[in-house]
Amino acid sequence: MKITDVKIRKIFTEGPMKAIASVTFDNQLVVHDIKVINAKDKYFIVMPSRKNPDDTYRDIVHPINAEFRALLEDAVKSAYEAEIEALENAEETV
Repeated sequence: MKITDVKIRKIFTEGPMKAIASVTFDNQLVVHDIKVINAKDKYFIVMPSRKNPDDTYRDIVHPINAEFRALLEDAVKSAYEAEIEALENAEETV
């Protein structure tokens, strides 16, 4: 399975959540609401989840192994960094 597209849907300037992304796999399947989080100067992703009746959360979709999780995390973080850079460059030209 290949990641064929990553779109940063929304960027946040306040708080630990920095962005929400959608990722397309093999041009056939999209996963929405992957969150980019910054905690303790480290960026990581959080998969879409649902709140359980006992106030815990359970991922709706998630990578099965560490290798694919790392690949997915790298792709989303790279797209986020590119989006931030594009926004900063746009601000400089104004």
